[in-house]
This record gives sequence, structure tokens and C-alpha cells, in this order.
Amino acid sequence: MARIFLETARMVLRELTEADADGLFRMNNDPEVMRYLNGGLPATFDEVRLKALPMYRERYDLFNGHGVWAAVDRDSHDFLGVFKFHPQTPDESDHFELGYRMLRSTWGGGLATEGARALVDTGFTELGLRRVWAQTMAVNTGSRRVMEKAGLRYVRTFFSEWPEGPIPGAEHGDVEYAITREQWLAQQ
Repeated sequence: MARIFLETARMVLRELTEADADGLFRMNNDPEVMRYLNGGLPATFDEVRLKALPMYRERYDLFNGHGVWAAVDRDSHDFLGVFKFHPQTPDESDHFELGYRMLRSTWGGGLATEGARALVDTGFTELGLRRVWAQTMAVNTGSRRVMEKAGLRYVRTFFSEWPEGPIPGAEHGDVEYAITREQWLAQQ
């Protein structure tokens, strides 16, 4: 049985398992879901099963039990997406990156915000974090709204290198949002 990291009103965030390959494949093959990550390029099932899924699962060991969590419906246990919540390097322990990718069928229902808020709260109440941060393309207004609703604040705009070449919207840069423990406490 997969280890559960946390539960929200509508979701369980748990370790990814081999059984999640189908859900990851559906999500990573949706050009709209992947639009701001790789320009909407498709992935093969083997790329997801043999490369992406093992990479995500290795993070639990690399980051002291933290990593990428499968988000599943509390009642049906259907795969909804993934949430990333771990430091950027194994040496960091009090600055976590927040990320999320949800099946398009869940968009607009507040699940990304629900999960992001729960992770931020857990980071400050249970993990002793000093800072939570996230980044996305500047033009990804949906993701930026989730960050803001989770309490993160705009920090900066920067420009990234795109290994496969720039994707549409890259000319506007990427944005970083963050919240510190002190800012979080002030919001409570």
C-alpha cells in the first residue's frame, strides 16, 4: 500500500505507484496540460512508465521522504494529478518547491488550489519550513492564480533556457512566487 502524505477534503496525496502509469500517461499526453511545460509535446507510455515514473519515485529517497505525490479522489481513488513538494537539492531542508499538474477534466474545480494550500500549511505546521516557492511561465495565468490563492506572492520574473527550444510564451519569461513562514503566520 502506498504511503499517504496528506489528505484534503476531496483528495488523498500519496506516493506514486506503478499503477499510476496510466493516469500519468493520460495527463502527460494532453497537449493543454503540457502546454507550459514542454509546448504540448506527446509522451509515449514507455517514456512515462520507464522514465518519468521512476524519476518521480526516486525523489522519496533523494529528498528524505518528500517528492511528487499522486493526487487521487478520496472516494473513488481515481487519479487526478500530481503535486510536487520537496527541496530543490537534498542539502536544503527548509525551502520546498511547490508544483502541480492536474488532469484537464479537473480544471476549474479548485483541486489544485486545495492541494497547494494543504501542502503550504503542512510545510509550515509540520515540516518546519521557512519558505515555499513555485514557478511557472509568466503567461500561465491559471497556475499563477493557484499560487496566489495558496498564499504565495510574486517575487520575480526571469528567463529560462529551454532544452528543446523555446515554447510559445517563453519570450515573456517565467515567474517565481513564494511565501515565508512569517508571511504565512500573518495570514492565519
